[in-house]
Amino acid sequence: MAVARKKKPVNKPATKKTTSRKPVAKSASAAKPAKSAAKKTSNPLGLEKKAPGQFDTLQEIALAAHHKLPAPVWDHLMGGADSEATLRRNRASLDALALRQRVLVDVRNIDLGTTLLGQKLAFPVFPAPVGGFLGKVHEEGGPAVARAAVSRGTTAFIATAAKPSLEAAQAAVKQKLIFQLYVRGDRTWIEGILDRVSAAGYGALCVTVDRNYYGRRERDIVSGLPVKEGFGDQSFQASLNWKDLVWMKARVGLPLIAKGVATAEDAELAVEHGADVVYVSNHGGRQLDHAQGSIEVLAEVVKAVAGRAEVLADGGVQRGTDVVKMLCLGARAVGVGKLLGLALSAGGEAGVARMLELMELEVRTAMGLMGVTSIKQLGPQWLRAVPILGTPSSVSAYPLLEDAVRRNTR
Repeated sequence: MAVARKKKPVNKPATKKTTSRKPVAKSASAAKPAKSAAKKTSNPLGLEKKAPGQFDTLQEIALAAHHKLPAPVWDHLMGGADSEATLRRNRASLDALALRQRVLVDVRNIDLGTTLLGQKLAFPVFPAPVGGFLGKVHEEGGPAVARAAVSRGTTAFIATAAKPSLEAAQAAVKQKLIFQLYVRGDRTWIEGILDRVSAAGYGALCVTVDRNYYGRRERDIVSGLPVKEGFGDQSFQASLNWKDLVWMKARVGLPLIAKGVATAEDAELAVEHGADVVYVSNHGGRQLDHAQGSIEVLAEVVKAVAGRAEVLADGGVQRGTDVVKMLCLGARAVGVGKLLGLALSAGGEAGVARMLELMELEVRTAMGLMGVTSIKQLGPQWLRAVPILGTPSSVSAYPLLEDAVRRNTR
């Protein structure tokens, strides 16, 4: 009995030591699956395994961009000015319109073709100018966008700040592109730019007219991201007037597009001063805060133009149904800006080409389900005002992306 008592205290410490080591080993090995699970949650669709041309939906493109971009760059792309009311209103005004549908119509053949300044477009969507952002996410920027657009049968707007140069973008394709101008100098400076545009072989000049002041994009201010569009003295843009546009058109000898028109009054003035195209835009909600959404002002602009010029539009467009709604209200073609940035970020040139292909698919599907076989048949009669569902934002068109942003997962 005495021996047995001595053995018990000797064995207990040994047992405790062995037991105390095992849980440490178990917790360390258990941590590894936890990390793996976190990775799966941050990219639940396995998008890192997909080649850029293999995205099946626009949502996947947006998710891939969200996964890749640093938070400040993401905020720059998806954010707006000040309270971002205009940004939200772009989305809200699109959501406030429903499409009507007719049935038992033969929709096997649907014609999406249109023209812009006499140039044929396979479908009515084009990459809008997005300034220096292209160079921040892709080393080839402008040329990559140009090639992707032309490969899908459409055109592209190349911005003043696009990298590596305005000449490189136009030289990348045989089709004439459209150059978008920010004024950063006096007439001598403008002449130099316009001469380069002409020599490069561009087909039209687009002057952005809603940038007389640089909108206060507070996400960028807080993050400290250096993202101001263009360069030089911005006071020259602030002094821009209608007579300057007349002079520019005469100097470059190309069709003129006035981008940033948002009222019937300015649409009338644009036509009177020789604009061949009136481009309805609020800079993606990045300029005047508390402005109307682009589609809210589209009808009044079209009415004021009265067929004397062509009309383009952009503003919150992220779905094929958004494009159809703008076509119904008189736009000849529709630009995508944020979506272009998402596609280039997600997959470079191939990502942009795939985005345009998916946009075309969505437009065709929507029209087929509406019972429409040509964009010439579209008009206001296909739209109805409806209550807005949910809370519109720059990501609400993509429910999976909205969930990812809400969870703050990348």
